[in-house]
Amino acid sequence: MEPDSYLRMLVDAVRGIETGQVTAAVDRIAAAWTRGATVFVAGNGGSAATASHMACDLAKTATPGLAAGVRVVPLLDTSVLTAWANDVSYEAVFAAQLATQARAGDVLVVISASGNSPNIVQALTTARAHRVETVALLGFDGGTARSLADKVIMVPADHYGVVEDLHLAVNHMITEQLGARTGARAVGGAAAVSAAPPVVGGAR
Repeated sequence: MEPDSYLRMLVDAVRGIETGQVTAAVDRIAAAWTRGATVFVAGNGGSAATASHMACDLAKTATPGLAAGVRVVPLLDTSVLTAWANDVSYEAVFAAQLATQARAGDVLVVISASGNSPNIVQALTTARAHRVETVALLGFDGGTARSLADKVIMVPADHYGVVEDLHLAVNHMITEQLGARTGARAVGGAAAVSAAPPVVGGAR
């Protein structure tokens, strides 16, 4: 595919993202932050990298200057994943962790281009059984995950690269919105940390 063709696909998909879906997801995550709930994130392959990126952004960037950031757990620890995959099945790697760690009122964010990955589907089913709220970042037609998640953010594209590119962009949209909300609340008296901690051992 020529670069121009890819860029056209990317632009078309950007225009098709419904920002209301993003705001609805932010509402869920912001509410979880307010009540001290945990946000779990999961994905496979490139989506696992995006899930890890999202965990970083939610834990730090989305709550600038706050001592109490979003409590976020990426379900991506290699030892845990391979243990469940080896001893039970790869389909259970996320659901098994949720069954152990999640509590009612927590939030699960899944990232999947197709929405049909068995371990993502099983994670959403387990989350529902444990009264965990769910947000899904999806592409293509949303797959099975679309009907299982409480809130869905669709990237309207049928190309894996485009969907994965824009899932990362959606993550940053979520981070920006959430940061605006938590920052406003910080002014109201939330505990703050130093915006520029001292550097030990010289400049970085």
